[in-house]
Amino acid sequence: MKMKLCKKLLKKNNILAISSGGGHLMELLSSLEEIDKSQVVFVVNKTGHTKETLKKFKHYFIIDPHISKIKYIINFIQVFLIFLKIRPNYIVSTGAGIAIPMILLGKICGSKIIFIETGARIFEPSKTGKFVYKYADLFLIQHETLKKYYPKAKVGRLI
Repeated sequence: MKMKLCKKLLKKNNILAISSGGGHLMELLSSLEEIDKSQVVFVVNKTGHTKETLKKFKHYFIIDPHISKIKYIINFIQVFLIFLKIRPNYIVSTGAGIAIPMILLGKICGSKIIFIETGARIFEPSKTGKFVYKYADLFLIQHETLKKYYPKAKVGRLI
Protein backbone atom coordinates (compact mmCIF):
# COMPACT_ATOMS: atom_id res chain seq x y z
CA MET A 1 0.00 0.00 0.00
CA LYS A 2 2.79 2.45 0.96
CA MET A 3 4.73 1.78 -2.25
CA LYS A 4 1.65 2.35 -4.44
CA LEU A 5 1.04 5.72 -2.80
CA CYS A 6 4.71 6.67 -3.14
CA LYS A 7 4.85 5.54 -6.79
CA LYS A 8 2.00 7.92 -7.59
CA LEU A 9 4.09 10.76 -6.18
CA LEU A 10 6.85 10.37 -8.78
CA LYS A 11 6.98 12.45 -11.97
CA LYS A 12 8.50 11.35 -15.25
CA ASN A 13 12.22 12.12 -15.69
CA ASN A 14 12.44 14.48 -12.74
CA ILE A 15 15.93 14.72 -11.24
CA LEU A 16 16.75 16.06 -7.81
CA ALA A 17 20.43 16.82 -7.22
CA ILE A 18 21.41 17.27 -3.57
CA SER A 19 24.73 18.04 -1.91
CA SER A 20 26.43 20.32 0.52
CA GLY A 21 28.15 23.39 -0.91
CA GLY A 22 31.76 23.82 -2.00
CA GLY A 23 33.52 20.87 -3.59
CA HIS A 24 30.54 18.52 -3.28
CA LEU A 25 28.38 20.94 -5.26
CA MET A 26 31.05 21.49 -7.89
CA GLU A 27 31.44 17.72 -8.39
CA LEU A 28 27.66 17.39 -8.61
CA LEU A 29 27.45 20.10 -11.28
CA SER A 30 30.32 18.48 -13.17
CA SER A 31 28.60 15.08 -13.10
CA LEU A 32 25.41 16.57 -14.56
CA GLU A 33 27.08 18.48 -17.42
CA GLU A 34 25.41 16.38 -20.11
CA ILE A 35 21.93 16.53 -18.53
CA ASP A 36 19.24 19.02 -19.56
CA LYS A 37 19.19 21.30 -16.48
CA SER A 38 15.49 22.07 -16.99
CA GLN A 39 14.86 18.58 -15.59
CA VAL A 40 17.12 19.12 -12.55
CA VAL A 41 16.29 20.76 -9.24
CA PHE A 42 19.23 21.40 -6.92
CA VAL A 43 18.93 21.18 -3.14
CA VAL A 44 21.84 22.57 -1.10
CA ASN A 45 22.65 24.50 2.04
CA LYS A 46 22.56 28.28 1.69
CA THR A 47 25.89 30.09 1.52
CA GLY A 48 27.21 32.97 -0.55
CA HIS A 49 28.86 30.44 -2.84
CA THR A 50 25.76 28.29 -3.38
CA LYS A 51 23.51 31.31 -3.93
CA GLU A 52 25.83 32.60 -6.65
CA THR A 53 26.54 29.20 -8.24
CA LEU A 54 22.89 28.15 -8.51
CA LYS A 55 21.26 31.46 -9.42
CA LYS A 56 20.53 30.29 -12.99
CA PHE A 57 19.18 26.87 -11.94
CA LYS A 58 16.02 25.73 -10.17
CA HIS A 59 17.01 25.22 -6.54
CA TYR A 60 15.96 25.03 -2.90
CA PHE A 61 18.02 25.76 0.18
CA ILE A 62 17.85 23.56 3.26
CA ILE A 63 19.65 23.43 6.58
CA ASP A 64 22.89 21.45 6.73
CA PRO A 65 22.45 19.16 9.74
CA HIS A 66 26.15 18.29 10.05
CA ILE A 67 26.08 16.30 13.32
CA SER A 68 23.09 17.85 15.13
CA LYS A 69 20.08 15.58 15.77
CA ILE A 70 17.77 18.62 16.00
CA LYS A 71 19.05 19.92 12.64
CA TYR A 72 18.50 16.47 11.08
CA ILE A 73 14.84 16.70 12.13
CA ILE A 74 14.55 20.17 10.58
CA ASN A 75 16.38 18.91 7.48
CA PHE A 76 13.94 15.99 7.18
CA ILE A 77 10.90 18.27 7.37
CA GLN A 78 12.38 20.54 4.68
CA VAL A 79 13.29 17.52 2.54
CA PHE A 80 9.82 16.02 2.90
CA LEU A 81 8.13 19.22 1.70
CA ILE A 82 10.54 19.58 -1.22
CA PHE A 83 10.09 15.91 -2.15
CA LEU A 84 6.32 16.44 -2.35
CA LYS A 85 6.85 19.42 -4.69
CA ILE A 86 9.50 17.86 -6.94
CA ARG A 87 8.49 14.18 -6.83
CA PRO A 88 11.84 13.06 -8.28
CA ASN A 89 12.34 9.87 -10.21
CA TYR A 90 16.08 10.21 -9.65
CA ILE A 91 18.06 11.55 -6.72
CA VAL A 92 21.72 12.23 -7.46
CA SER A 93 24.14 13.16 -4.68
CA THR A 94 27.81 13.66 -3.98
CA GLY A 95 27.16 13.98 -0.22
CA ALA A 96 27.67 15.01 2.46
CA GLY A 97 25.29 14.31 5.38
CA ILE A 98 22.83 16.94 4.15
CA ALA A 99 21.63 14.38 1.58
CA ILE A 100 20.91 11.42 3.86
CA PRO A 101 17.26 12.24 4.73
CA MET A 102 16.41 12.90 1.04
CA ILE A 103 18.08 9.66 -0.04
CA LEU A 104 16.17 7.63 2.55
CA LEU A 105 12.83 9.25 1.67
CA GLY A 106 13.52 8.77 -2.03
CA LYS A 107 14.41 5.12 -1.52
CA ILE A 108 11.18 4.48 0.42
CA CYS A 109 9.13 6.17 -2.32
CA GLY A 110 10.81 4.45 -5.26
CA SER A 111 13.17 7.12 -6.58
CA LYS A 112 16.36 5.76 -8.14
CA ILE A 113 19.34 6.74 -5.99
CA ILE A 114 22.65 7.63 -7.61
CA PHE A 115 25.51 8.42 -5.25
CA ILE A 116 28.91 9.65 -6.36
CA GLU A 117 31.64 9.27 -3.74
CA THR A 118 33.69 12.44 -3.68
CA GLY A 119 36.94 12.46 -5.62
CA ALA A 120 38.71 13.62 -2.46
CA ARG A 121 38.24 10.13 -1.04
CA ILE A 122 41.09 8.07 -2.42
CA PHE A 123 41.98 5.56 0.29
CA GLU A 124 39.08 5.59 2.76
CA PRO A 125 35.33 5.97 2.28
CA SER A 126 33.33 8.94 3.55
CA LYS A 127 30.83 8.48 6.38
CA THR A 128 27.99 9.42 4.05
CA GLY A 129 29.23 7.02 1.37
CA LYS A 130 29.41 4.13 3.84
CA PHE A 131 25.85 4.87 5.00
CA VAL A 132 24.31 5.42 1.54
CA TYR A 133 26.03 2.49 -0.23
CA LYS A 134 23.35 -0.02 0.73
CA TYR A 135 20.54 2.24 -0.55
CA ALA A 136 22.05 3.40 -3.85
CA ASP A 137 20.83 1.95 -7.12
CA LEU A 138 24.06 3.19 -8.71
CA PHE A 139 27.13 3.92 -6.60
CA LEU A 140 30.07 5.56 -8.34
CA ILE A 141 33.61 5.84 -7.04
CA GLN A 142 36.37 7.84 -8.66
CA HIS A 143 39.30 5.78 -7.42
CA GLU A 144 39.84 2.03 -7.82
CA THR A 145 41.35 1.93 -4.31
CA LEU A 146 37.83 2.28 -2.83
CA LYS A 147 36.62 -0.96 -4.44
CA LYS A 148 37.53 -2.87 -1.28
CA TYR A 149 34.93 -0.80 0.62
CA TYR A 150 32.37 -0.65 -2.19
CA PRO A 151 32.67 -3.92 -4.16
CA LYS A 152 29.54 -3.31 -6.28
CA ALA A 153 30.46 0.29 -7.15
CA LYS A 154 31.24 1.42 -10.67
CA VAL A 155 34.59 3.17 -11.15
CA GLY A 156 34.75 6.37 -13.14
CA ARG A 157 36.17 9.87 -12.94
CA LEU A 158 33.82 12.77 -13.25
CA ILE A 159 36.23 15.67 -13.19
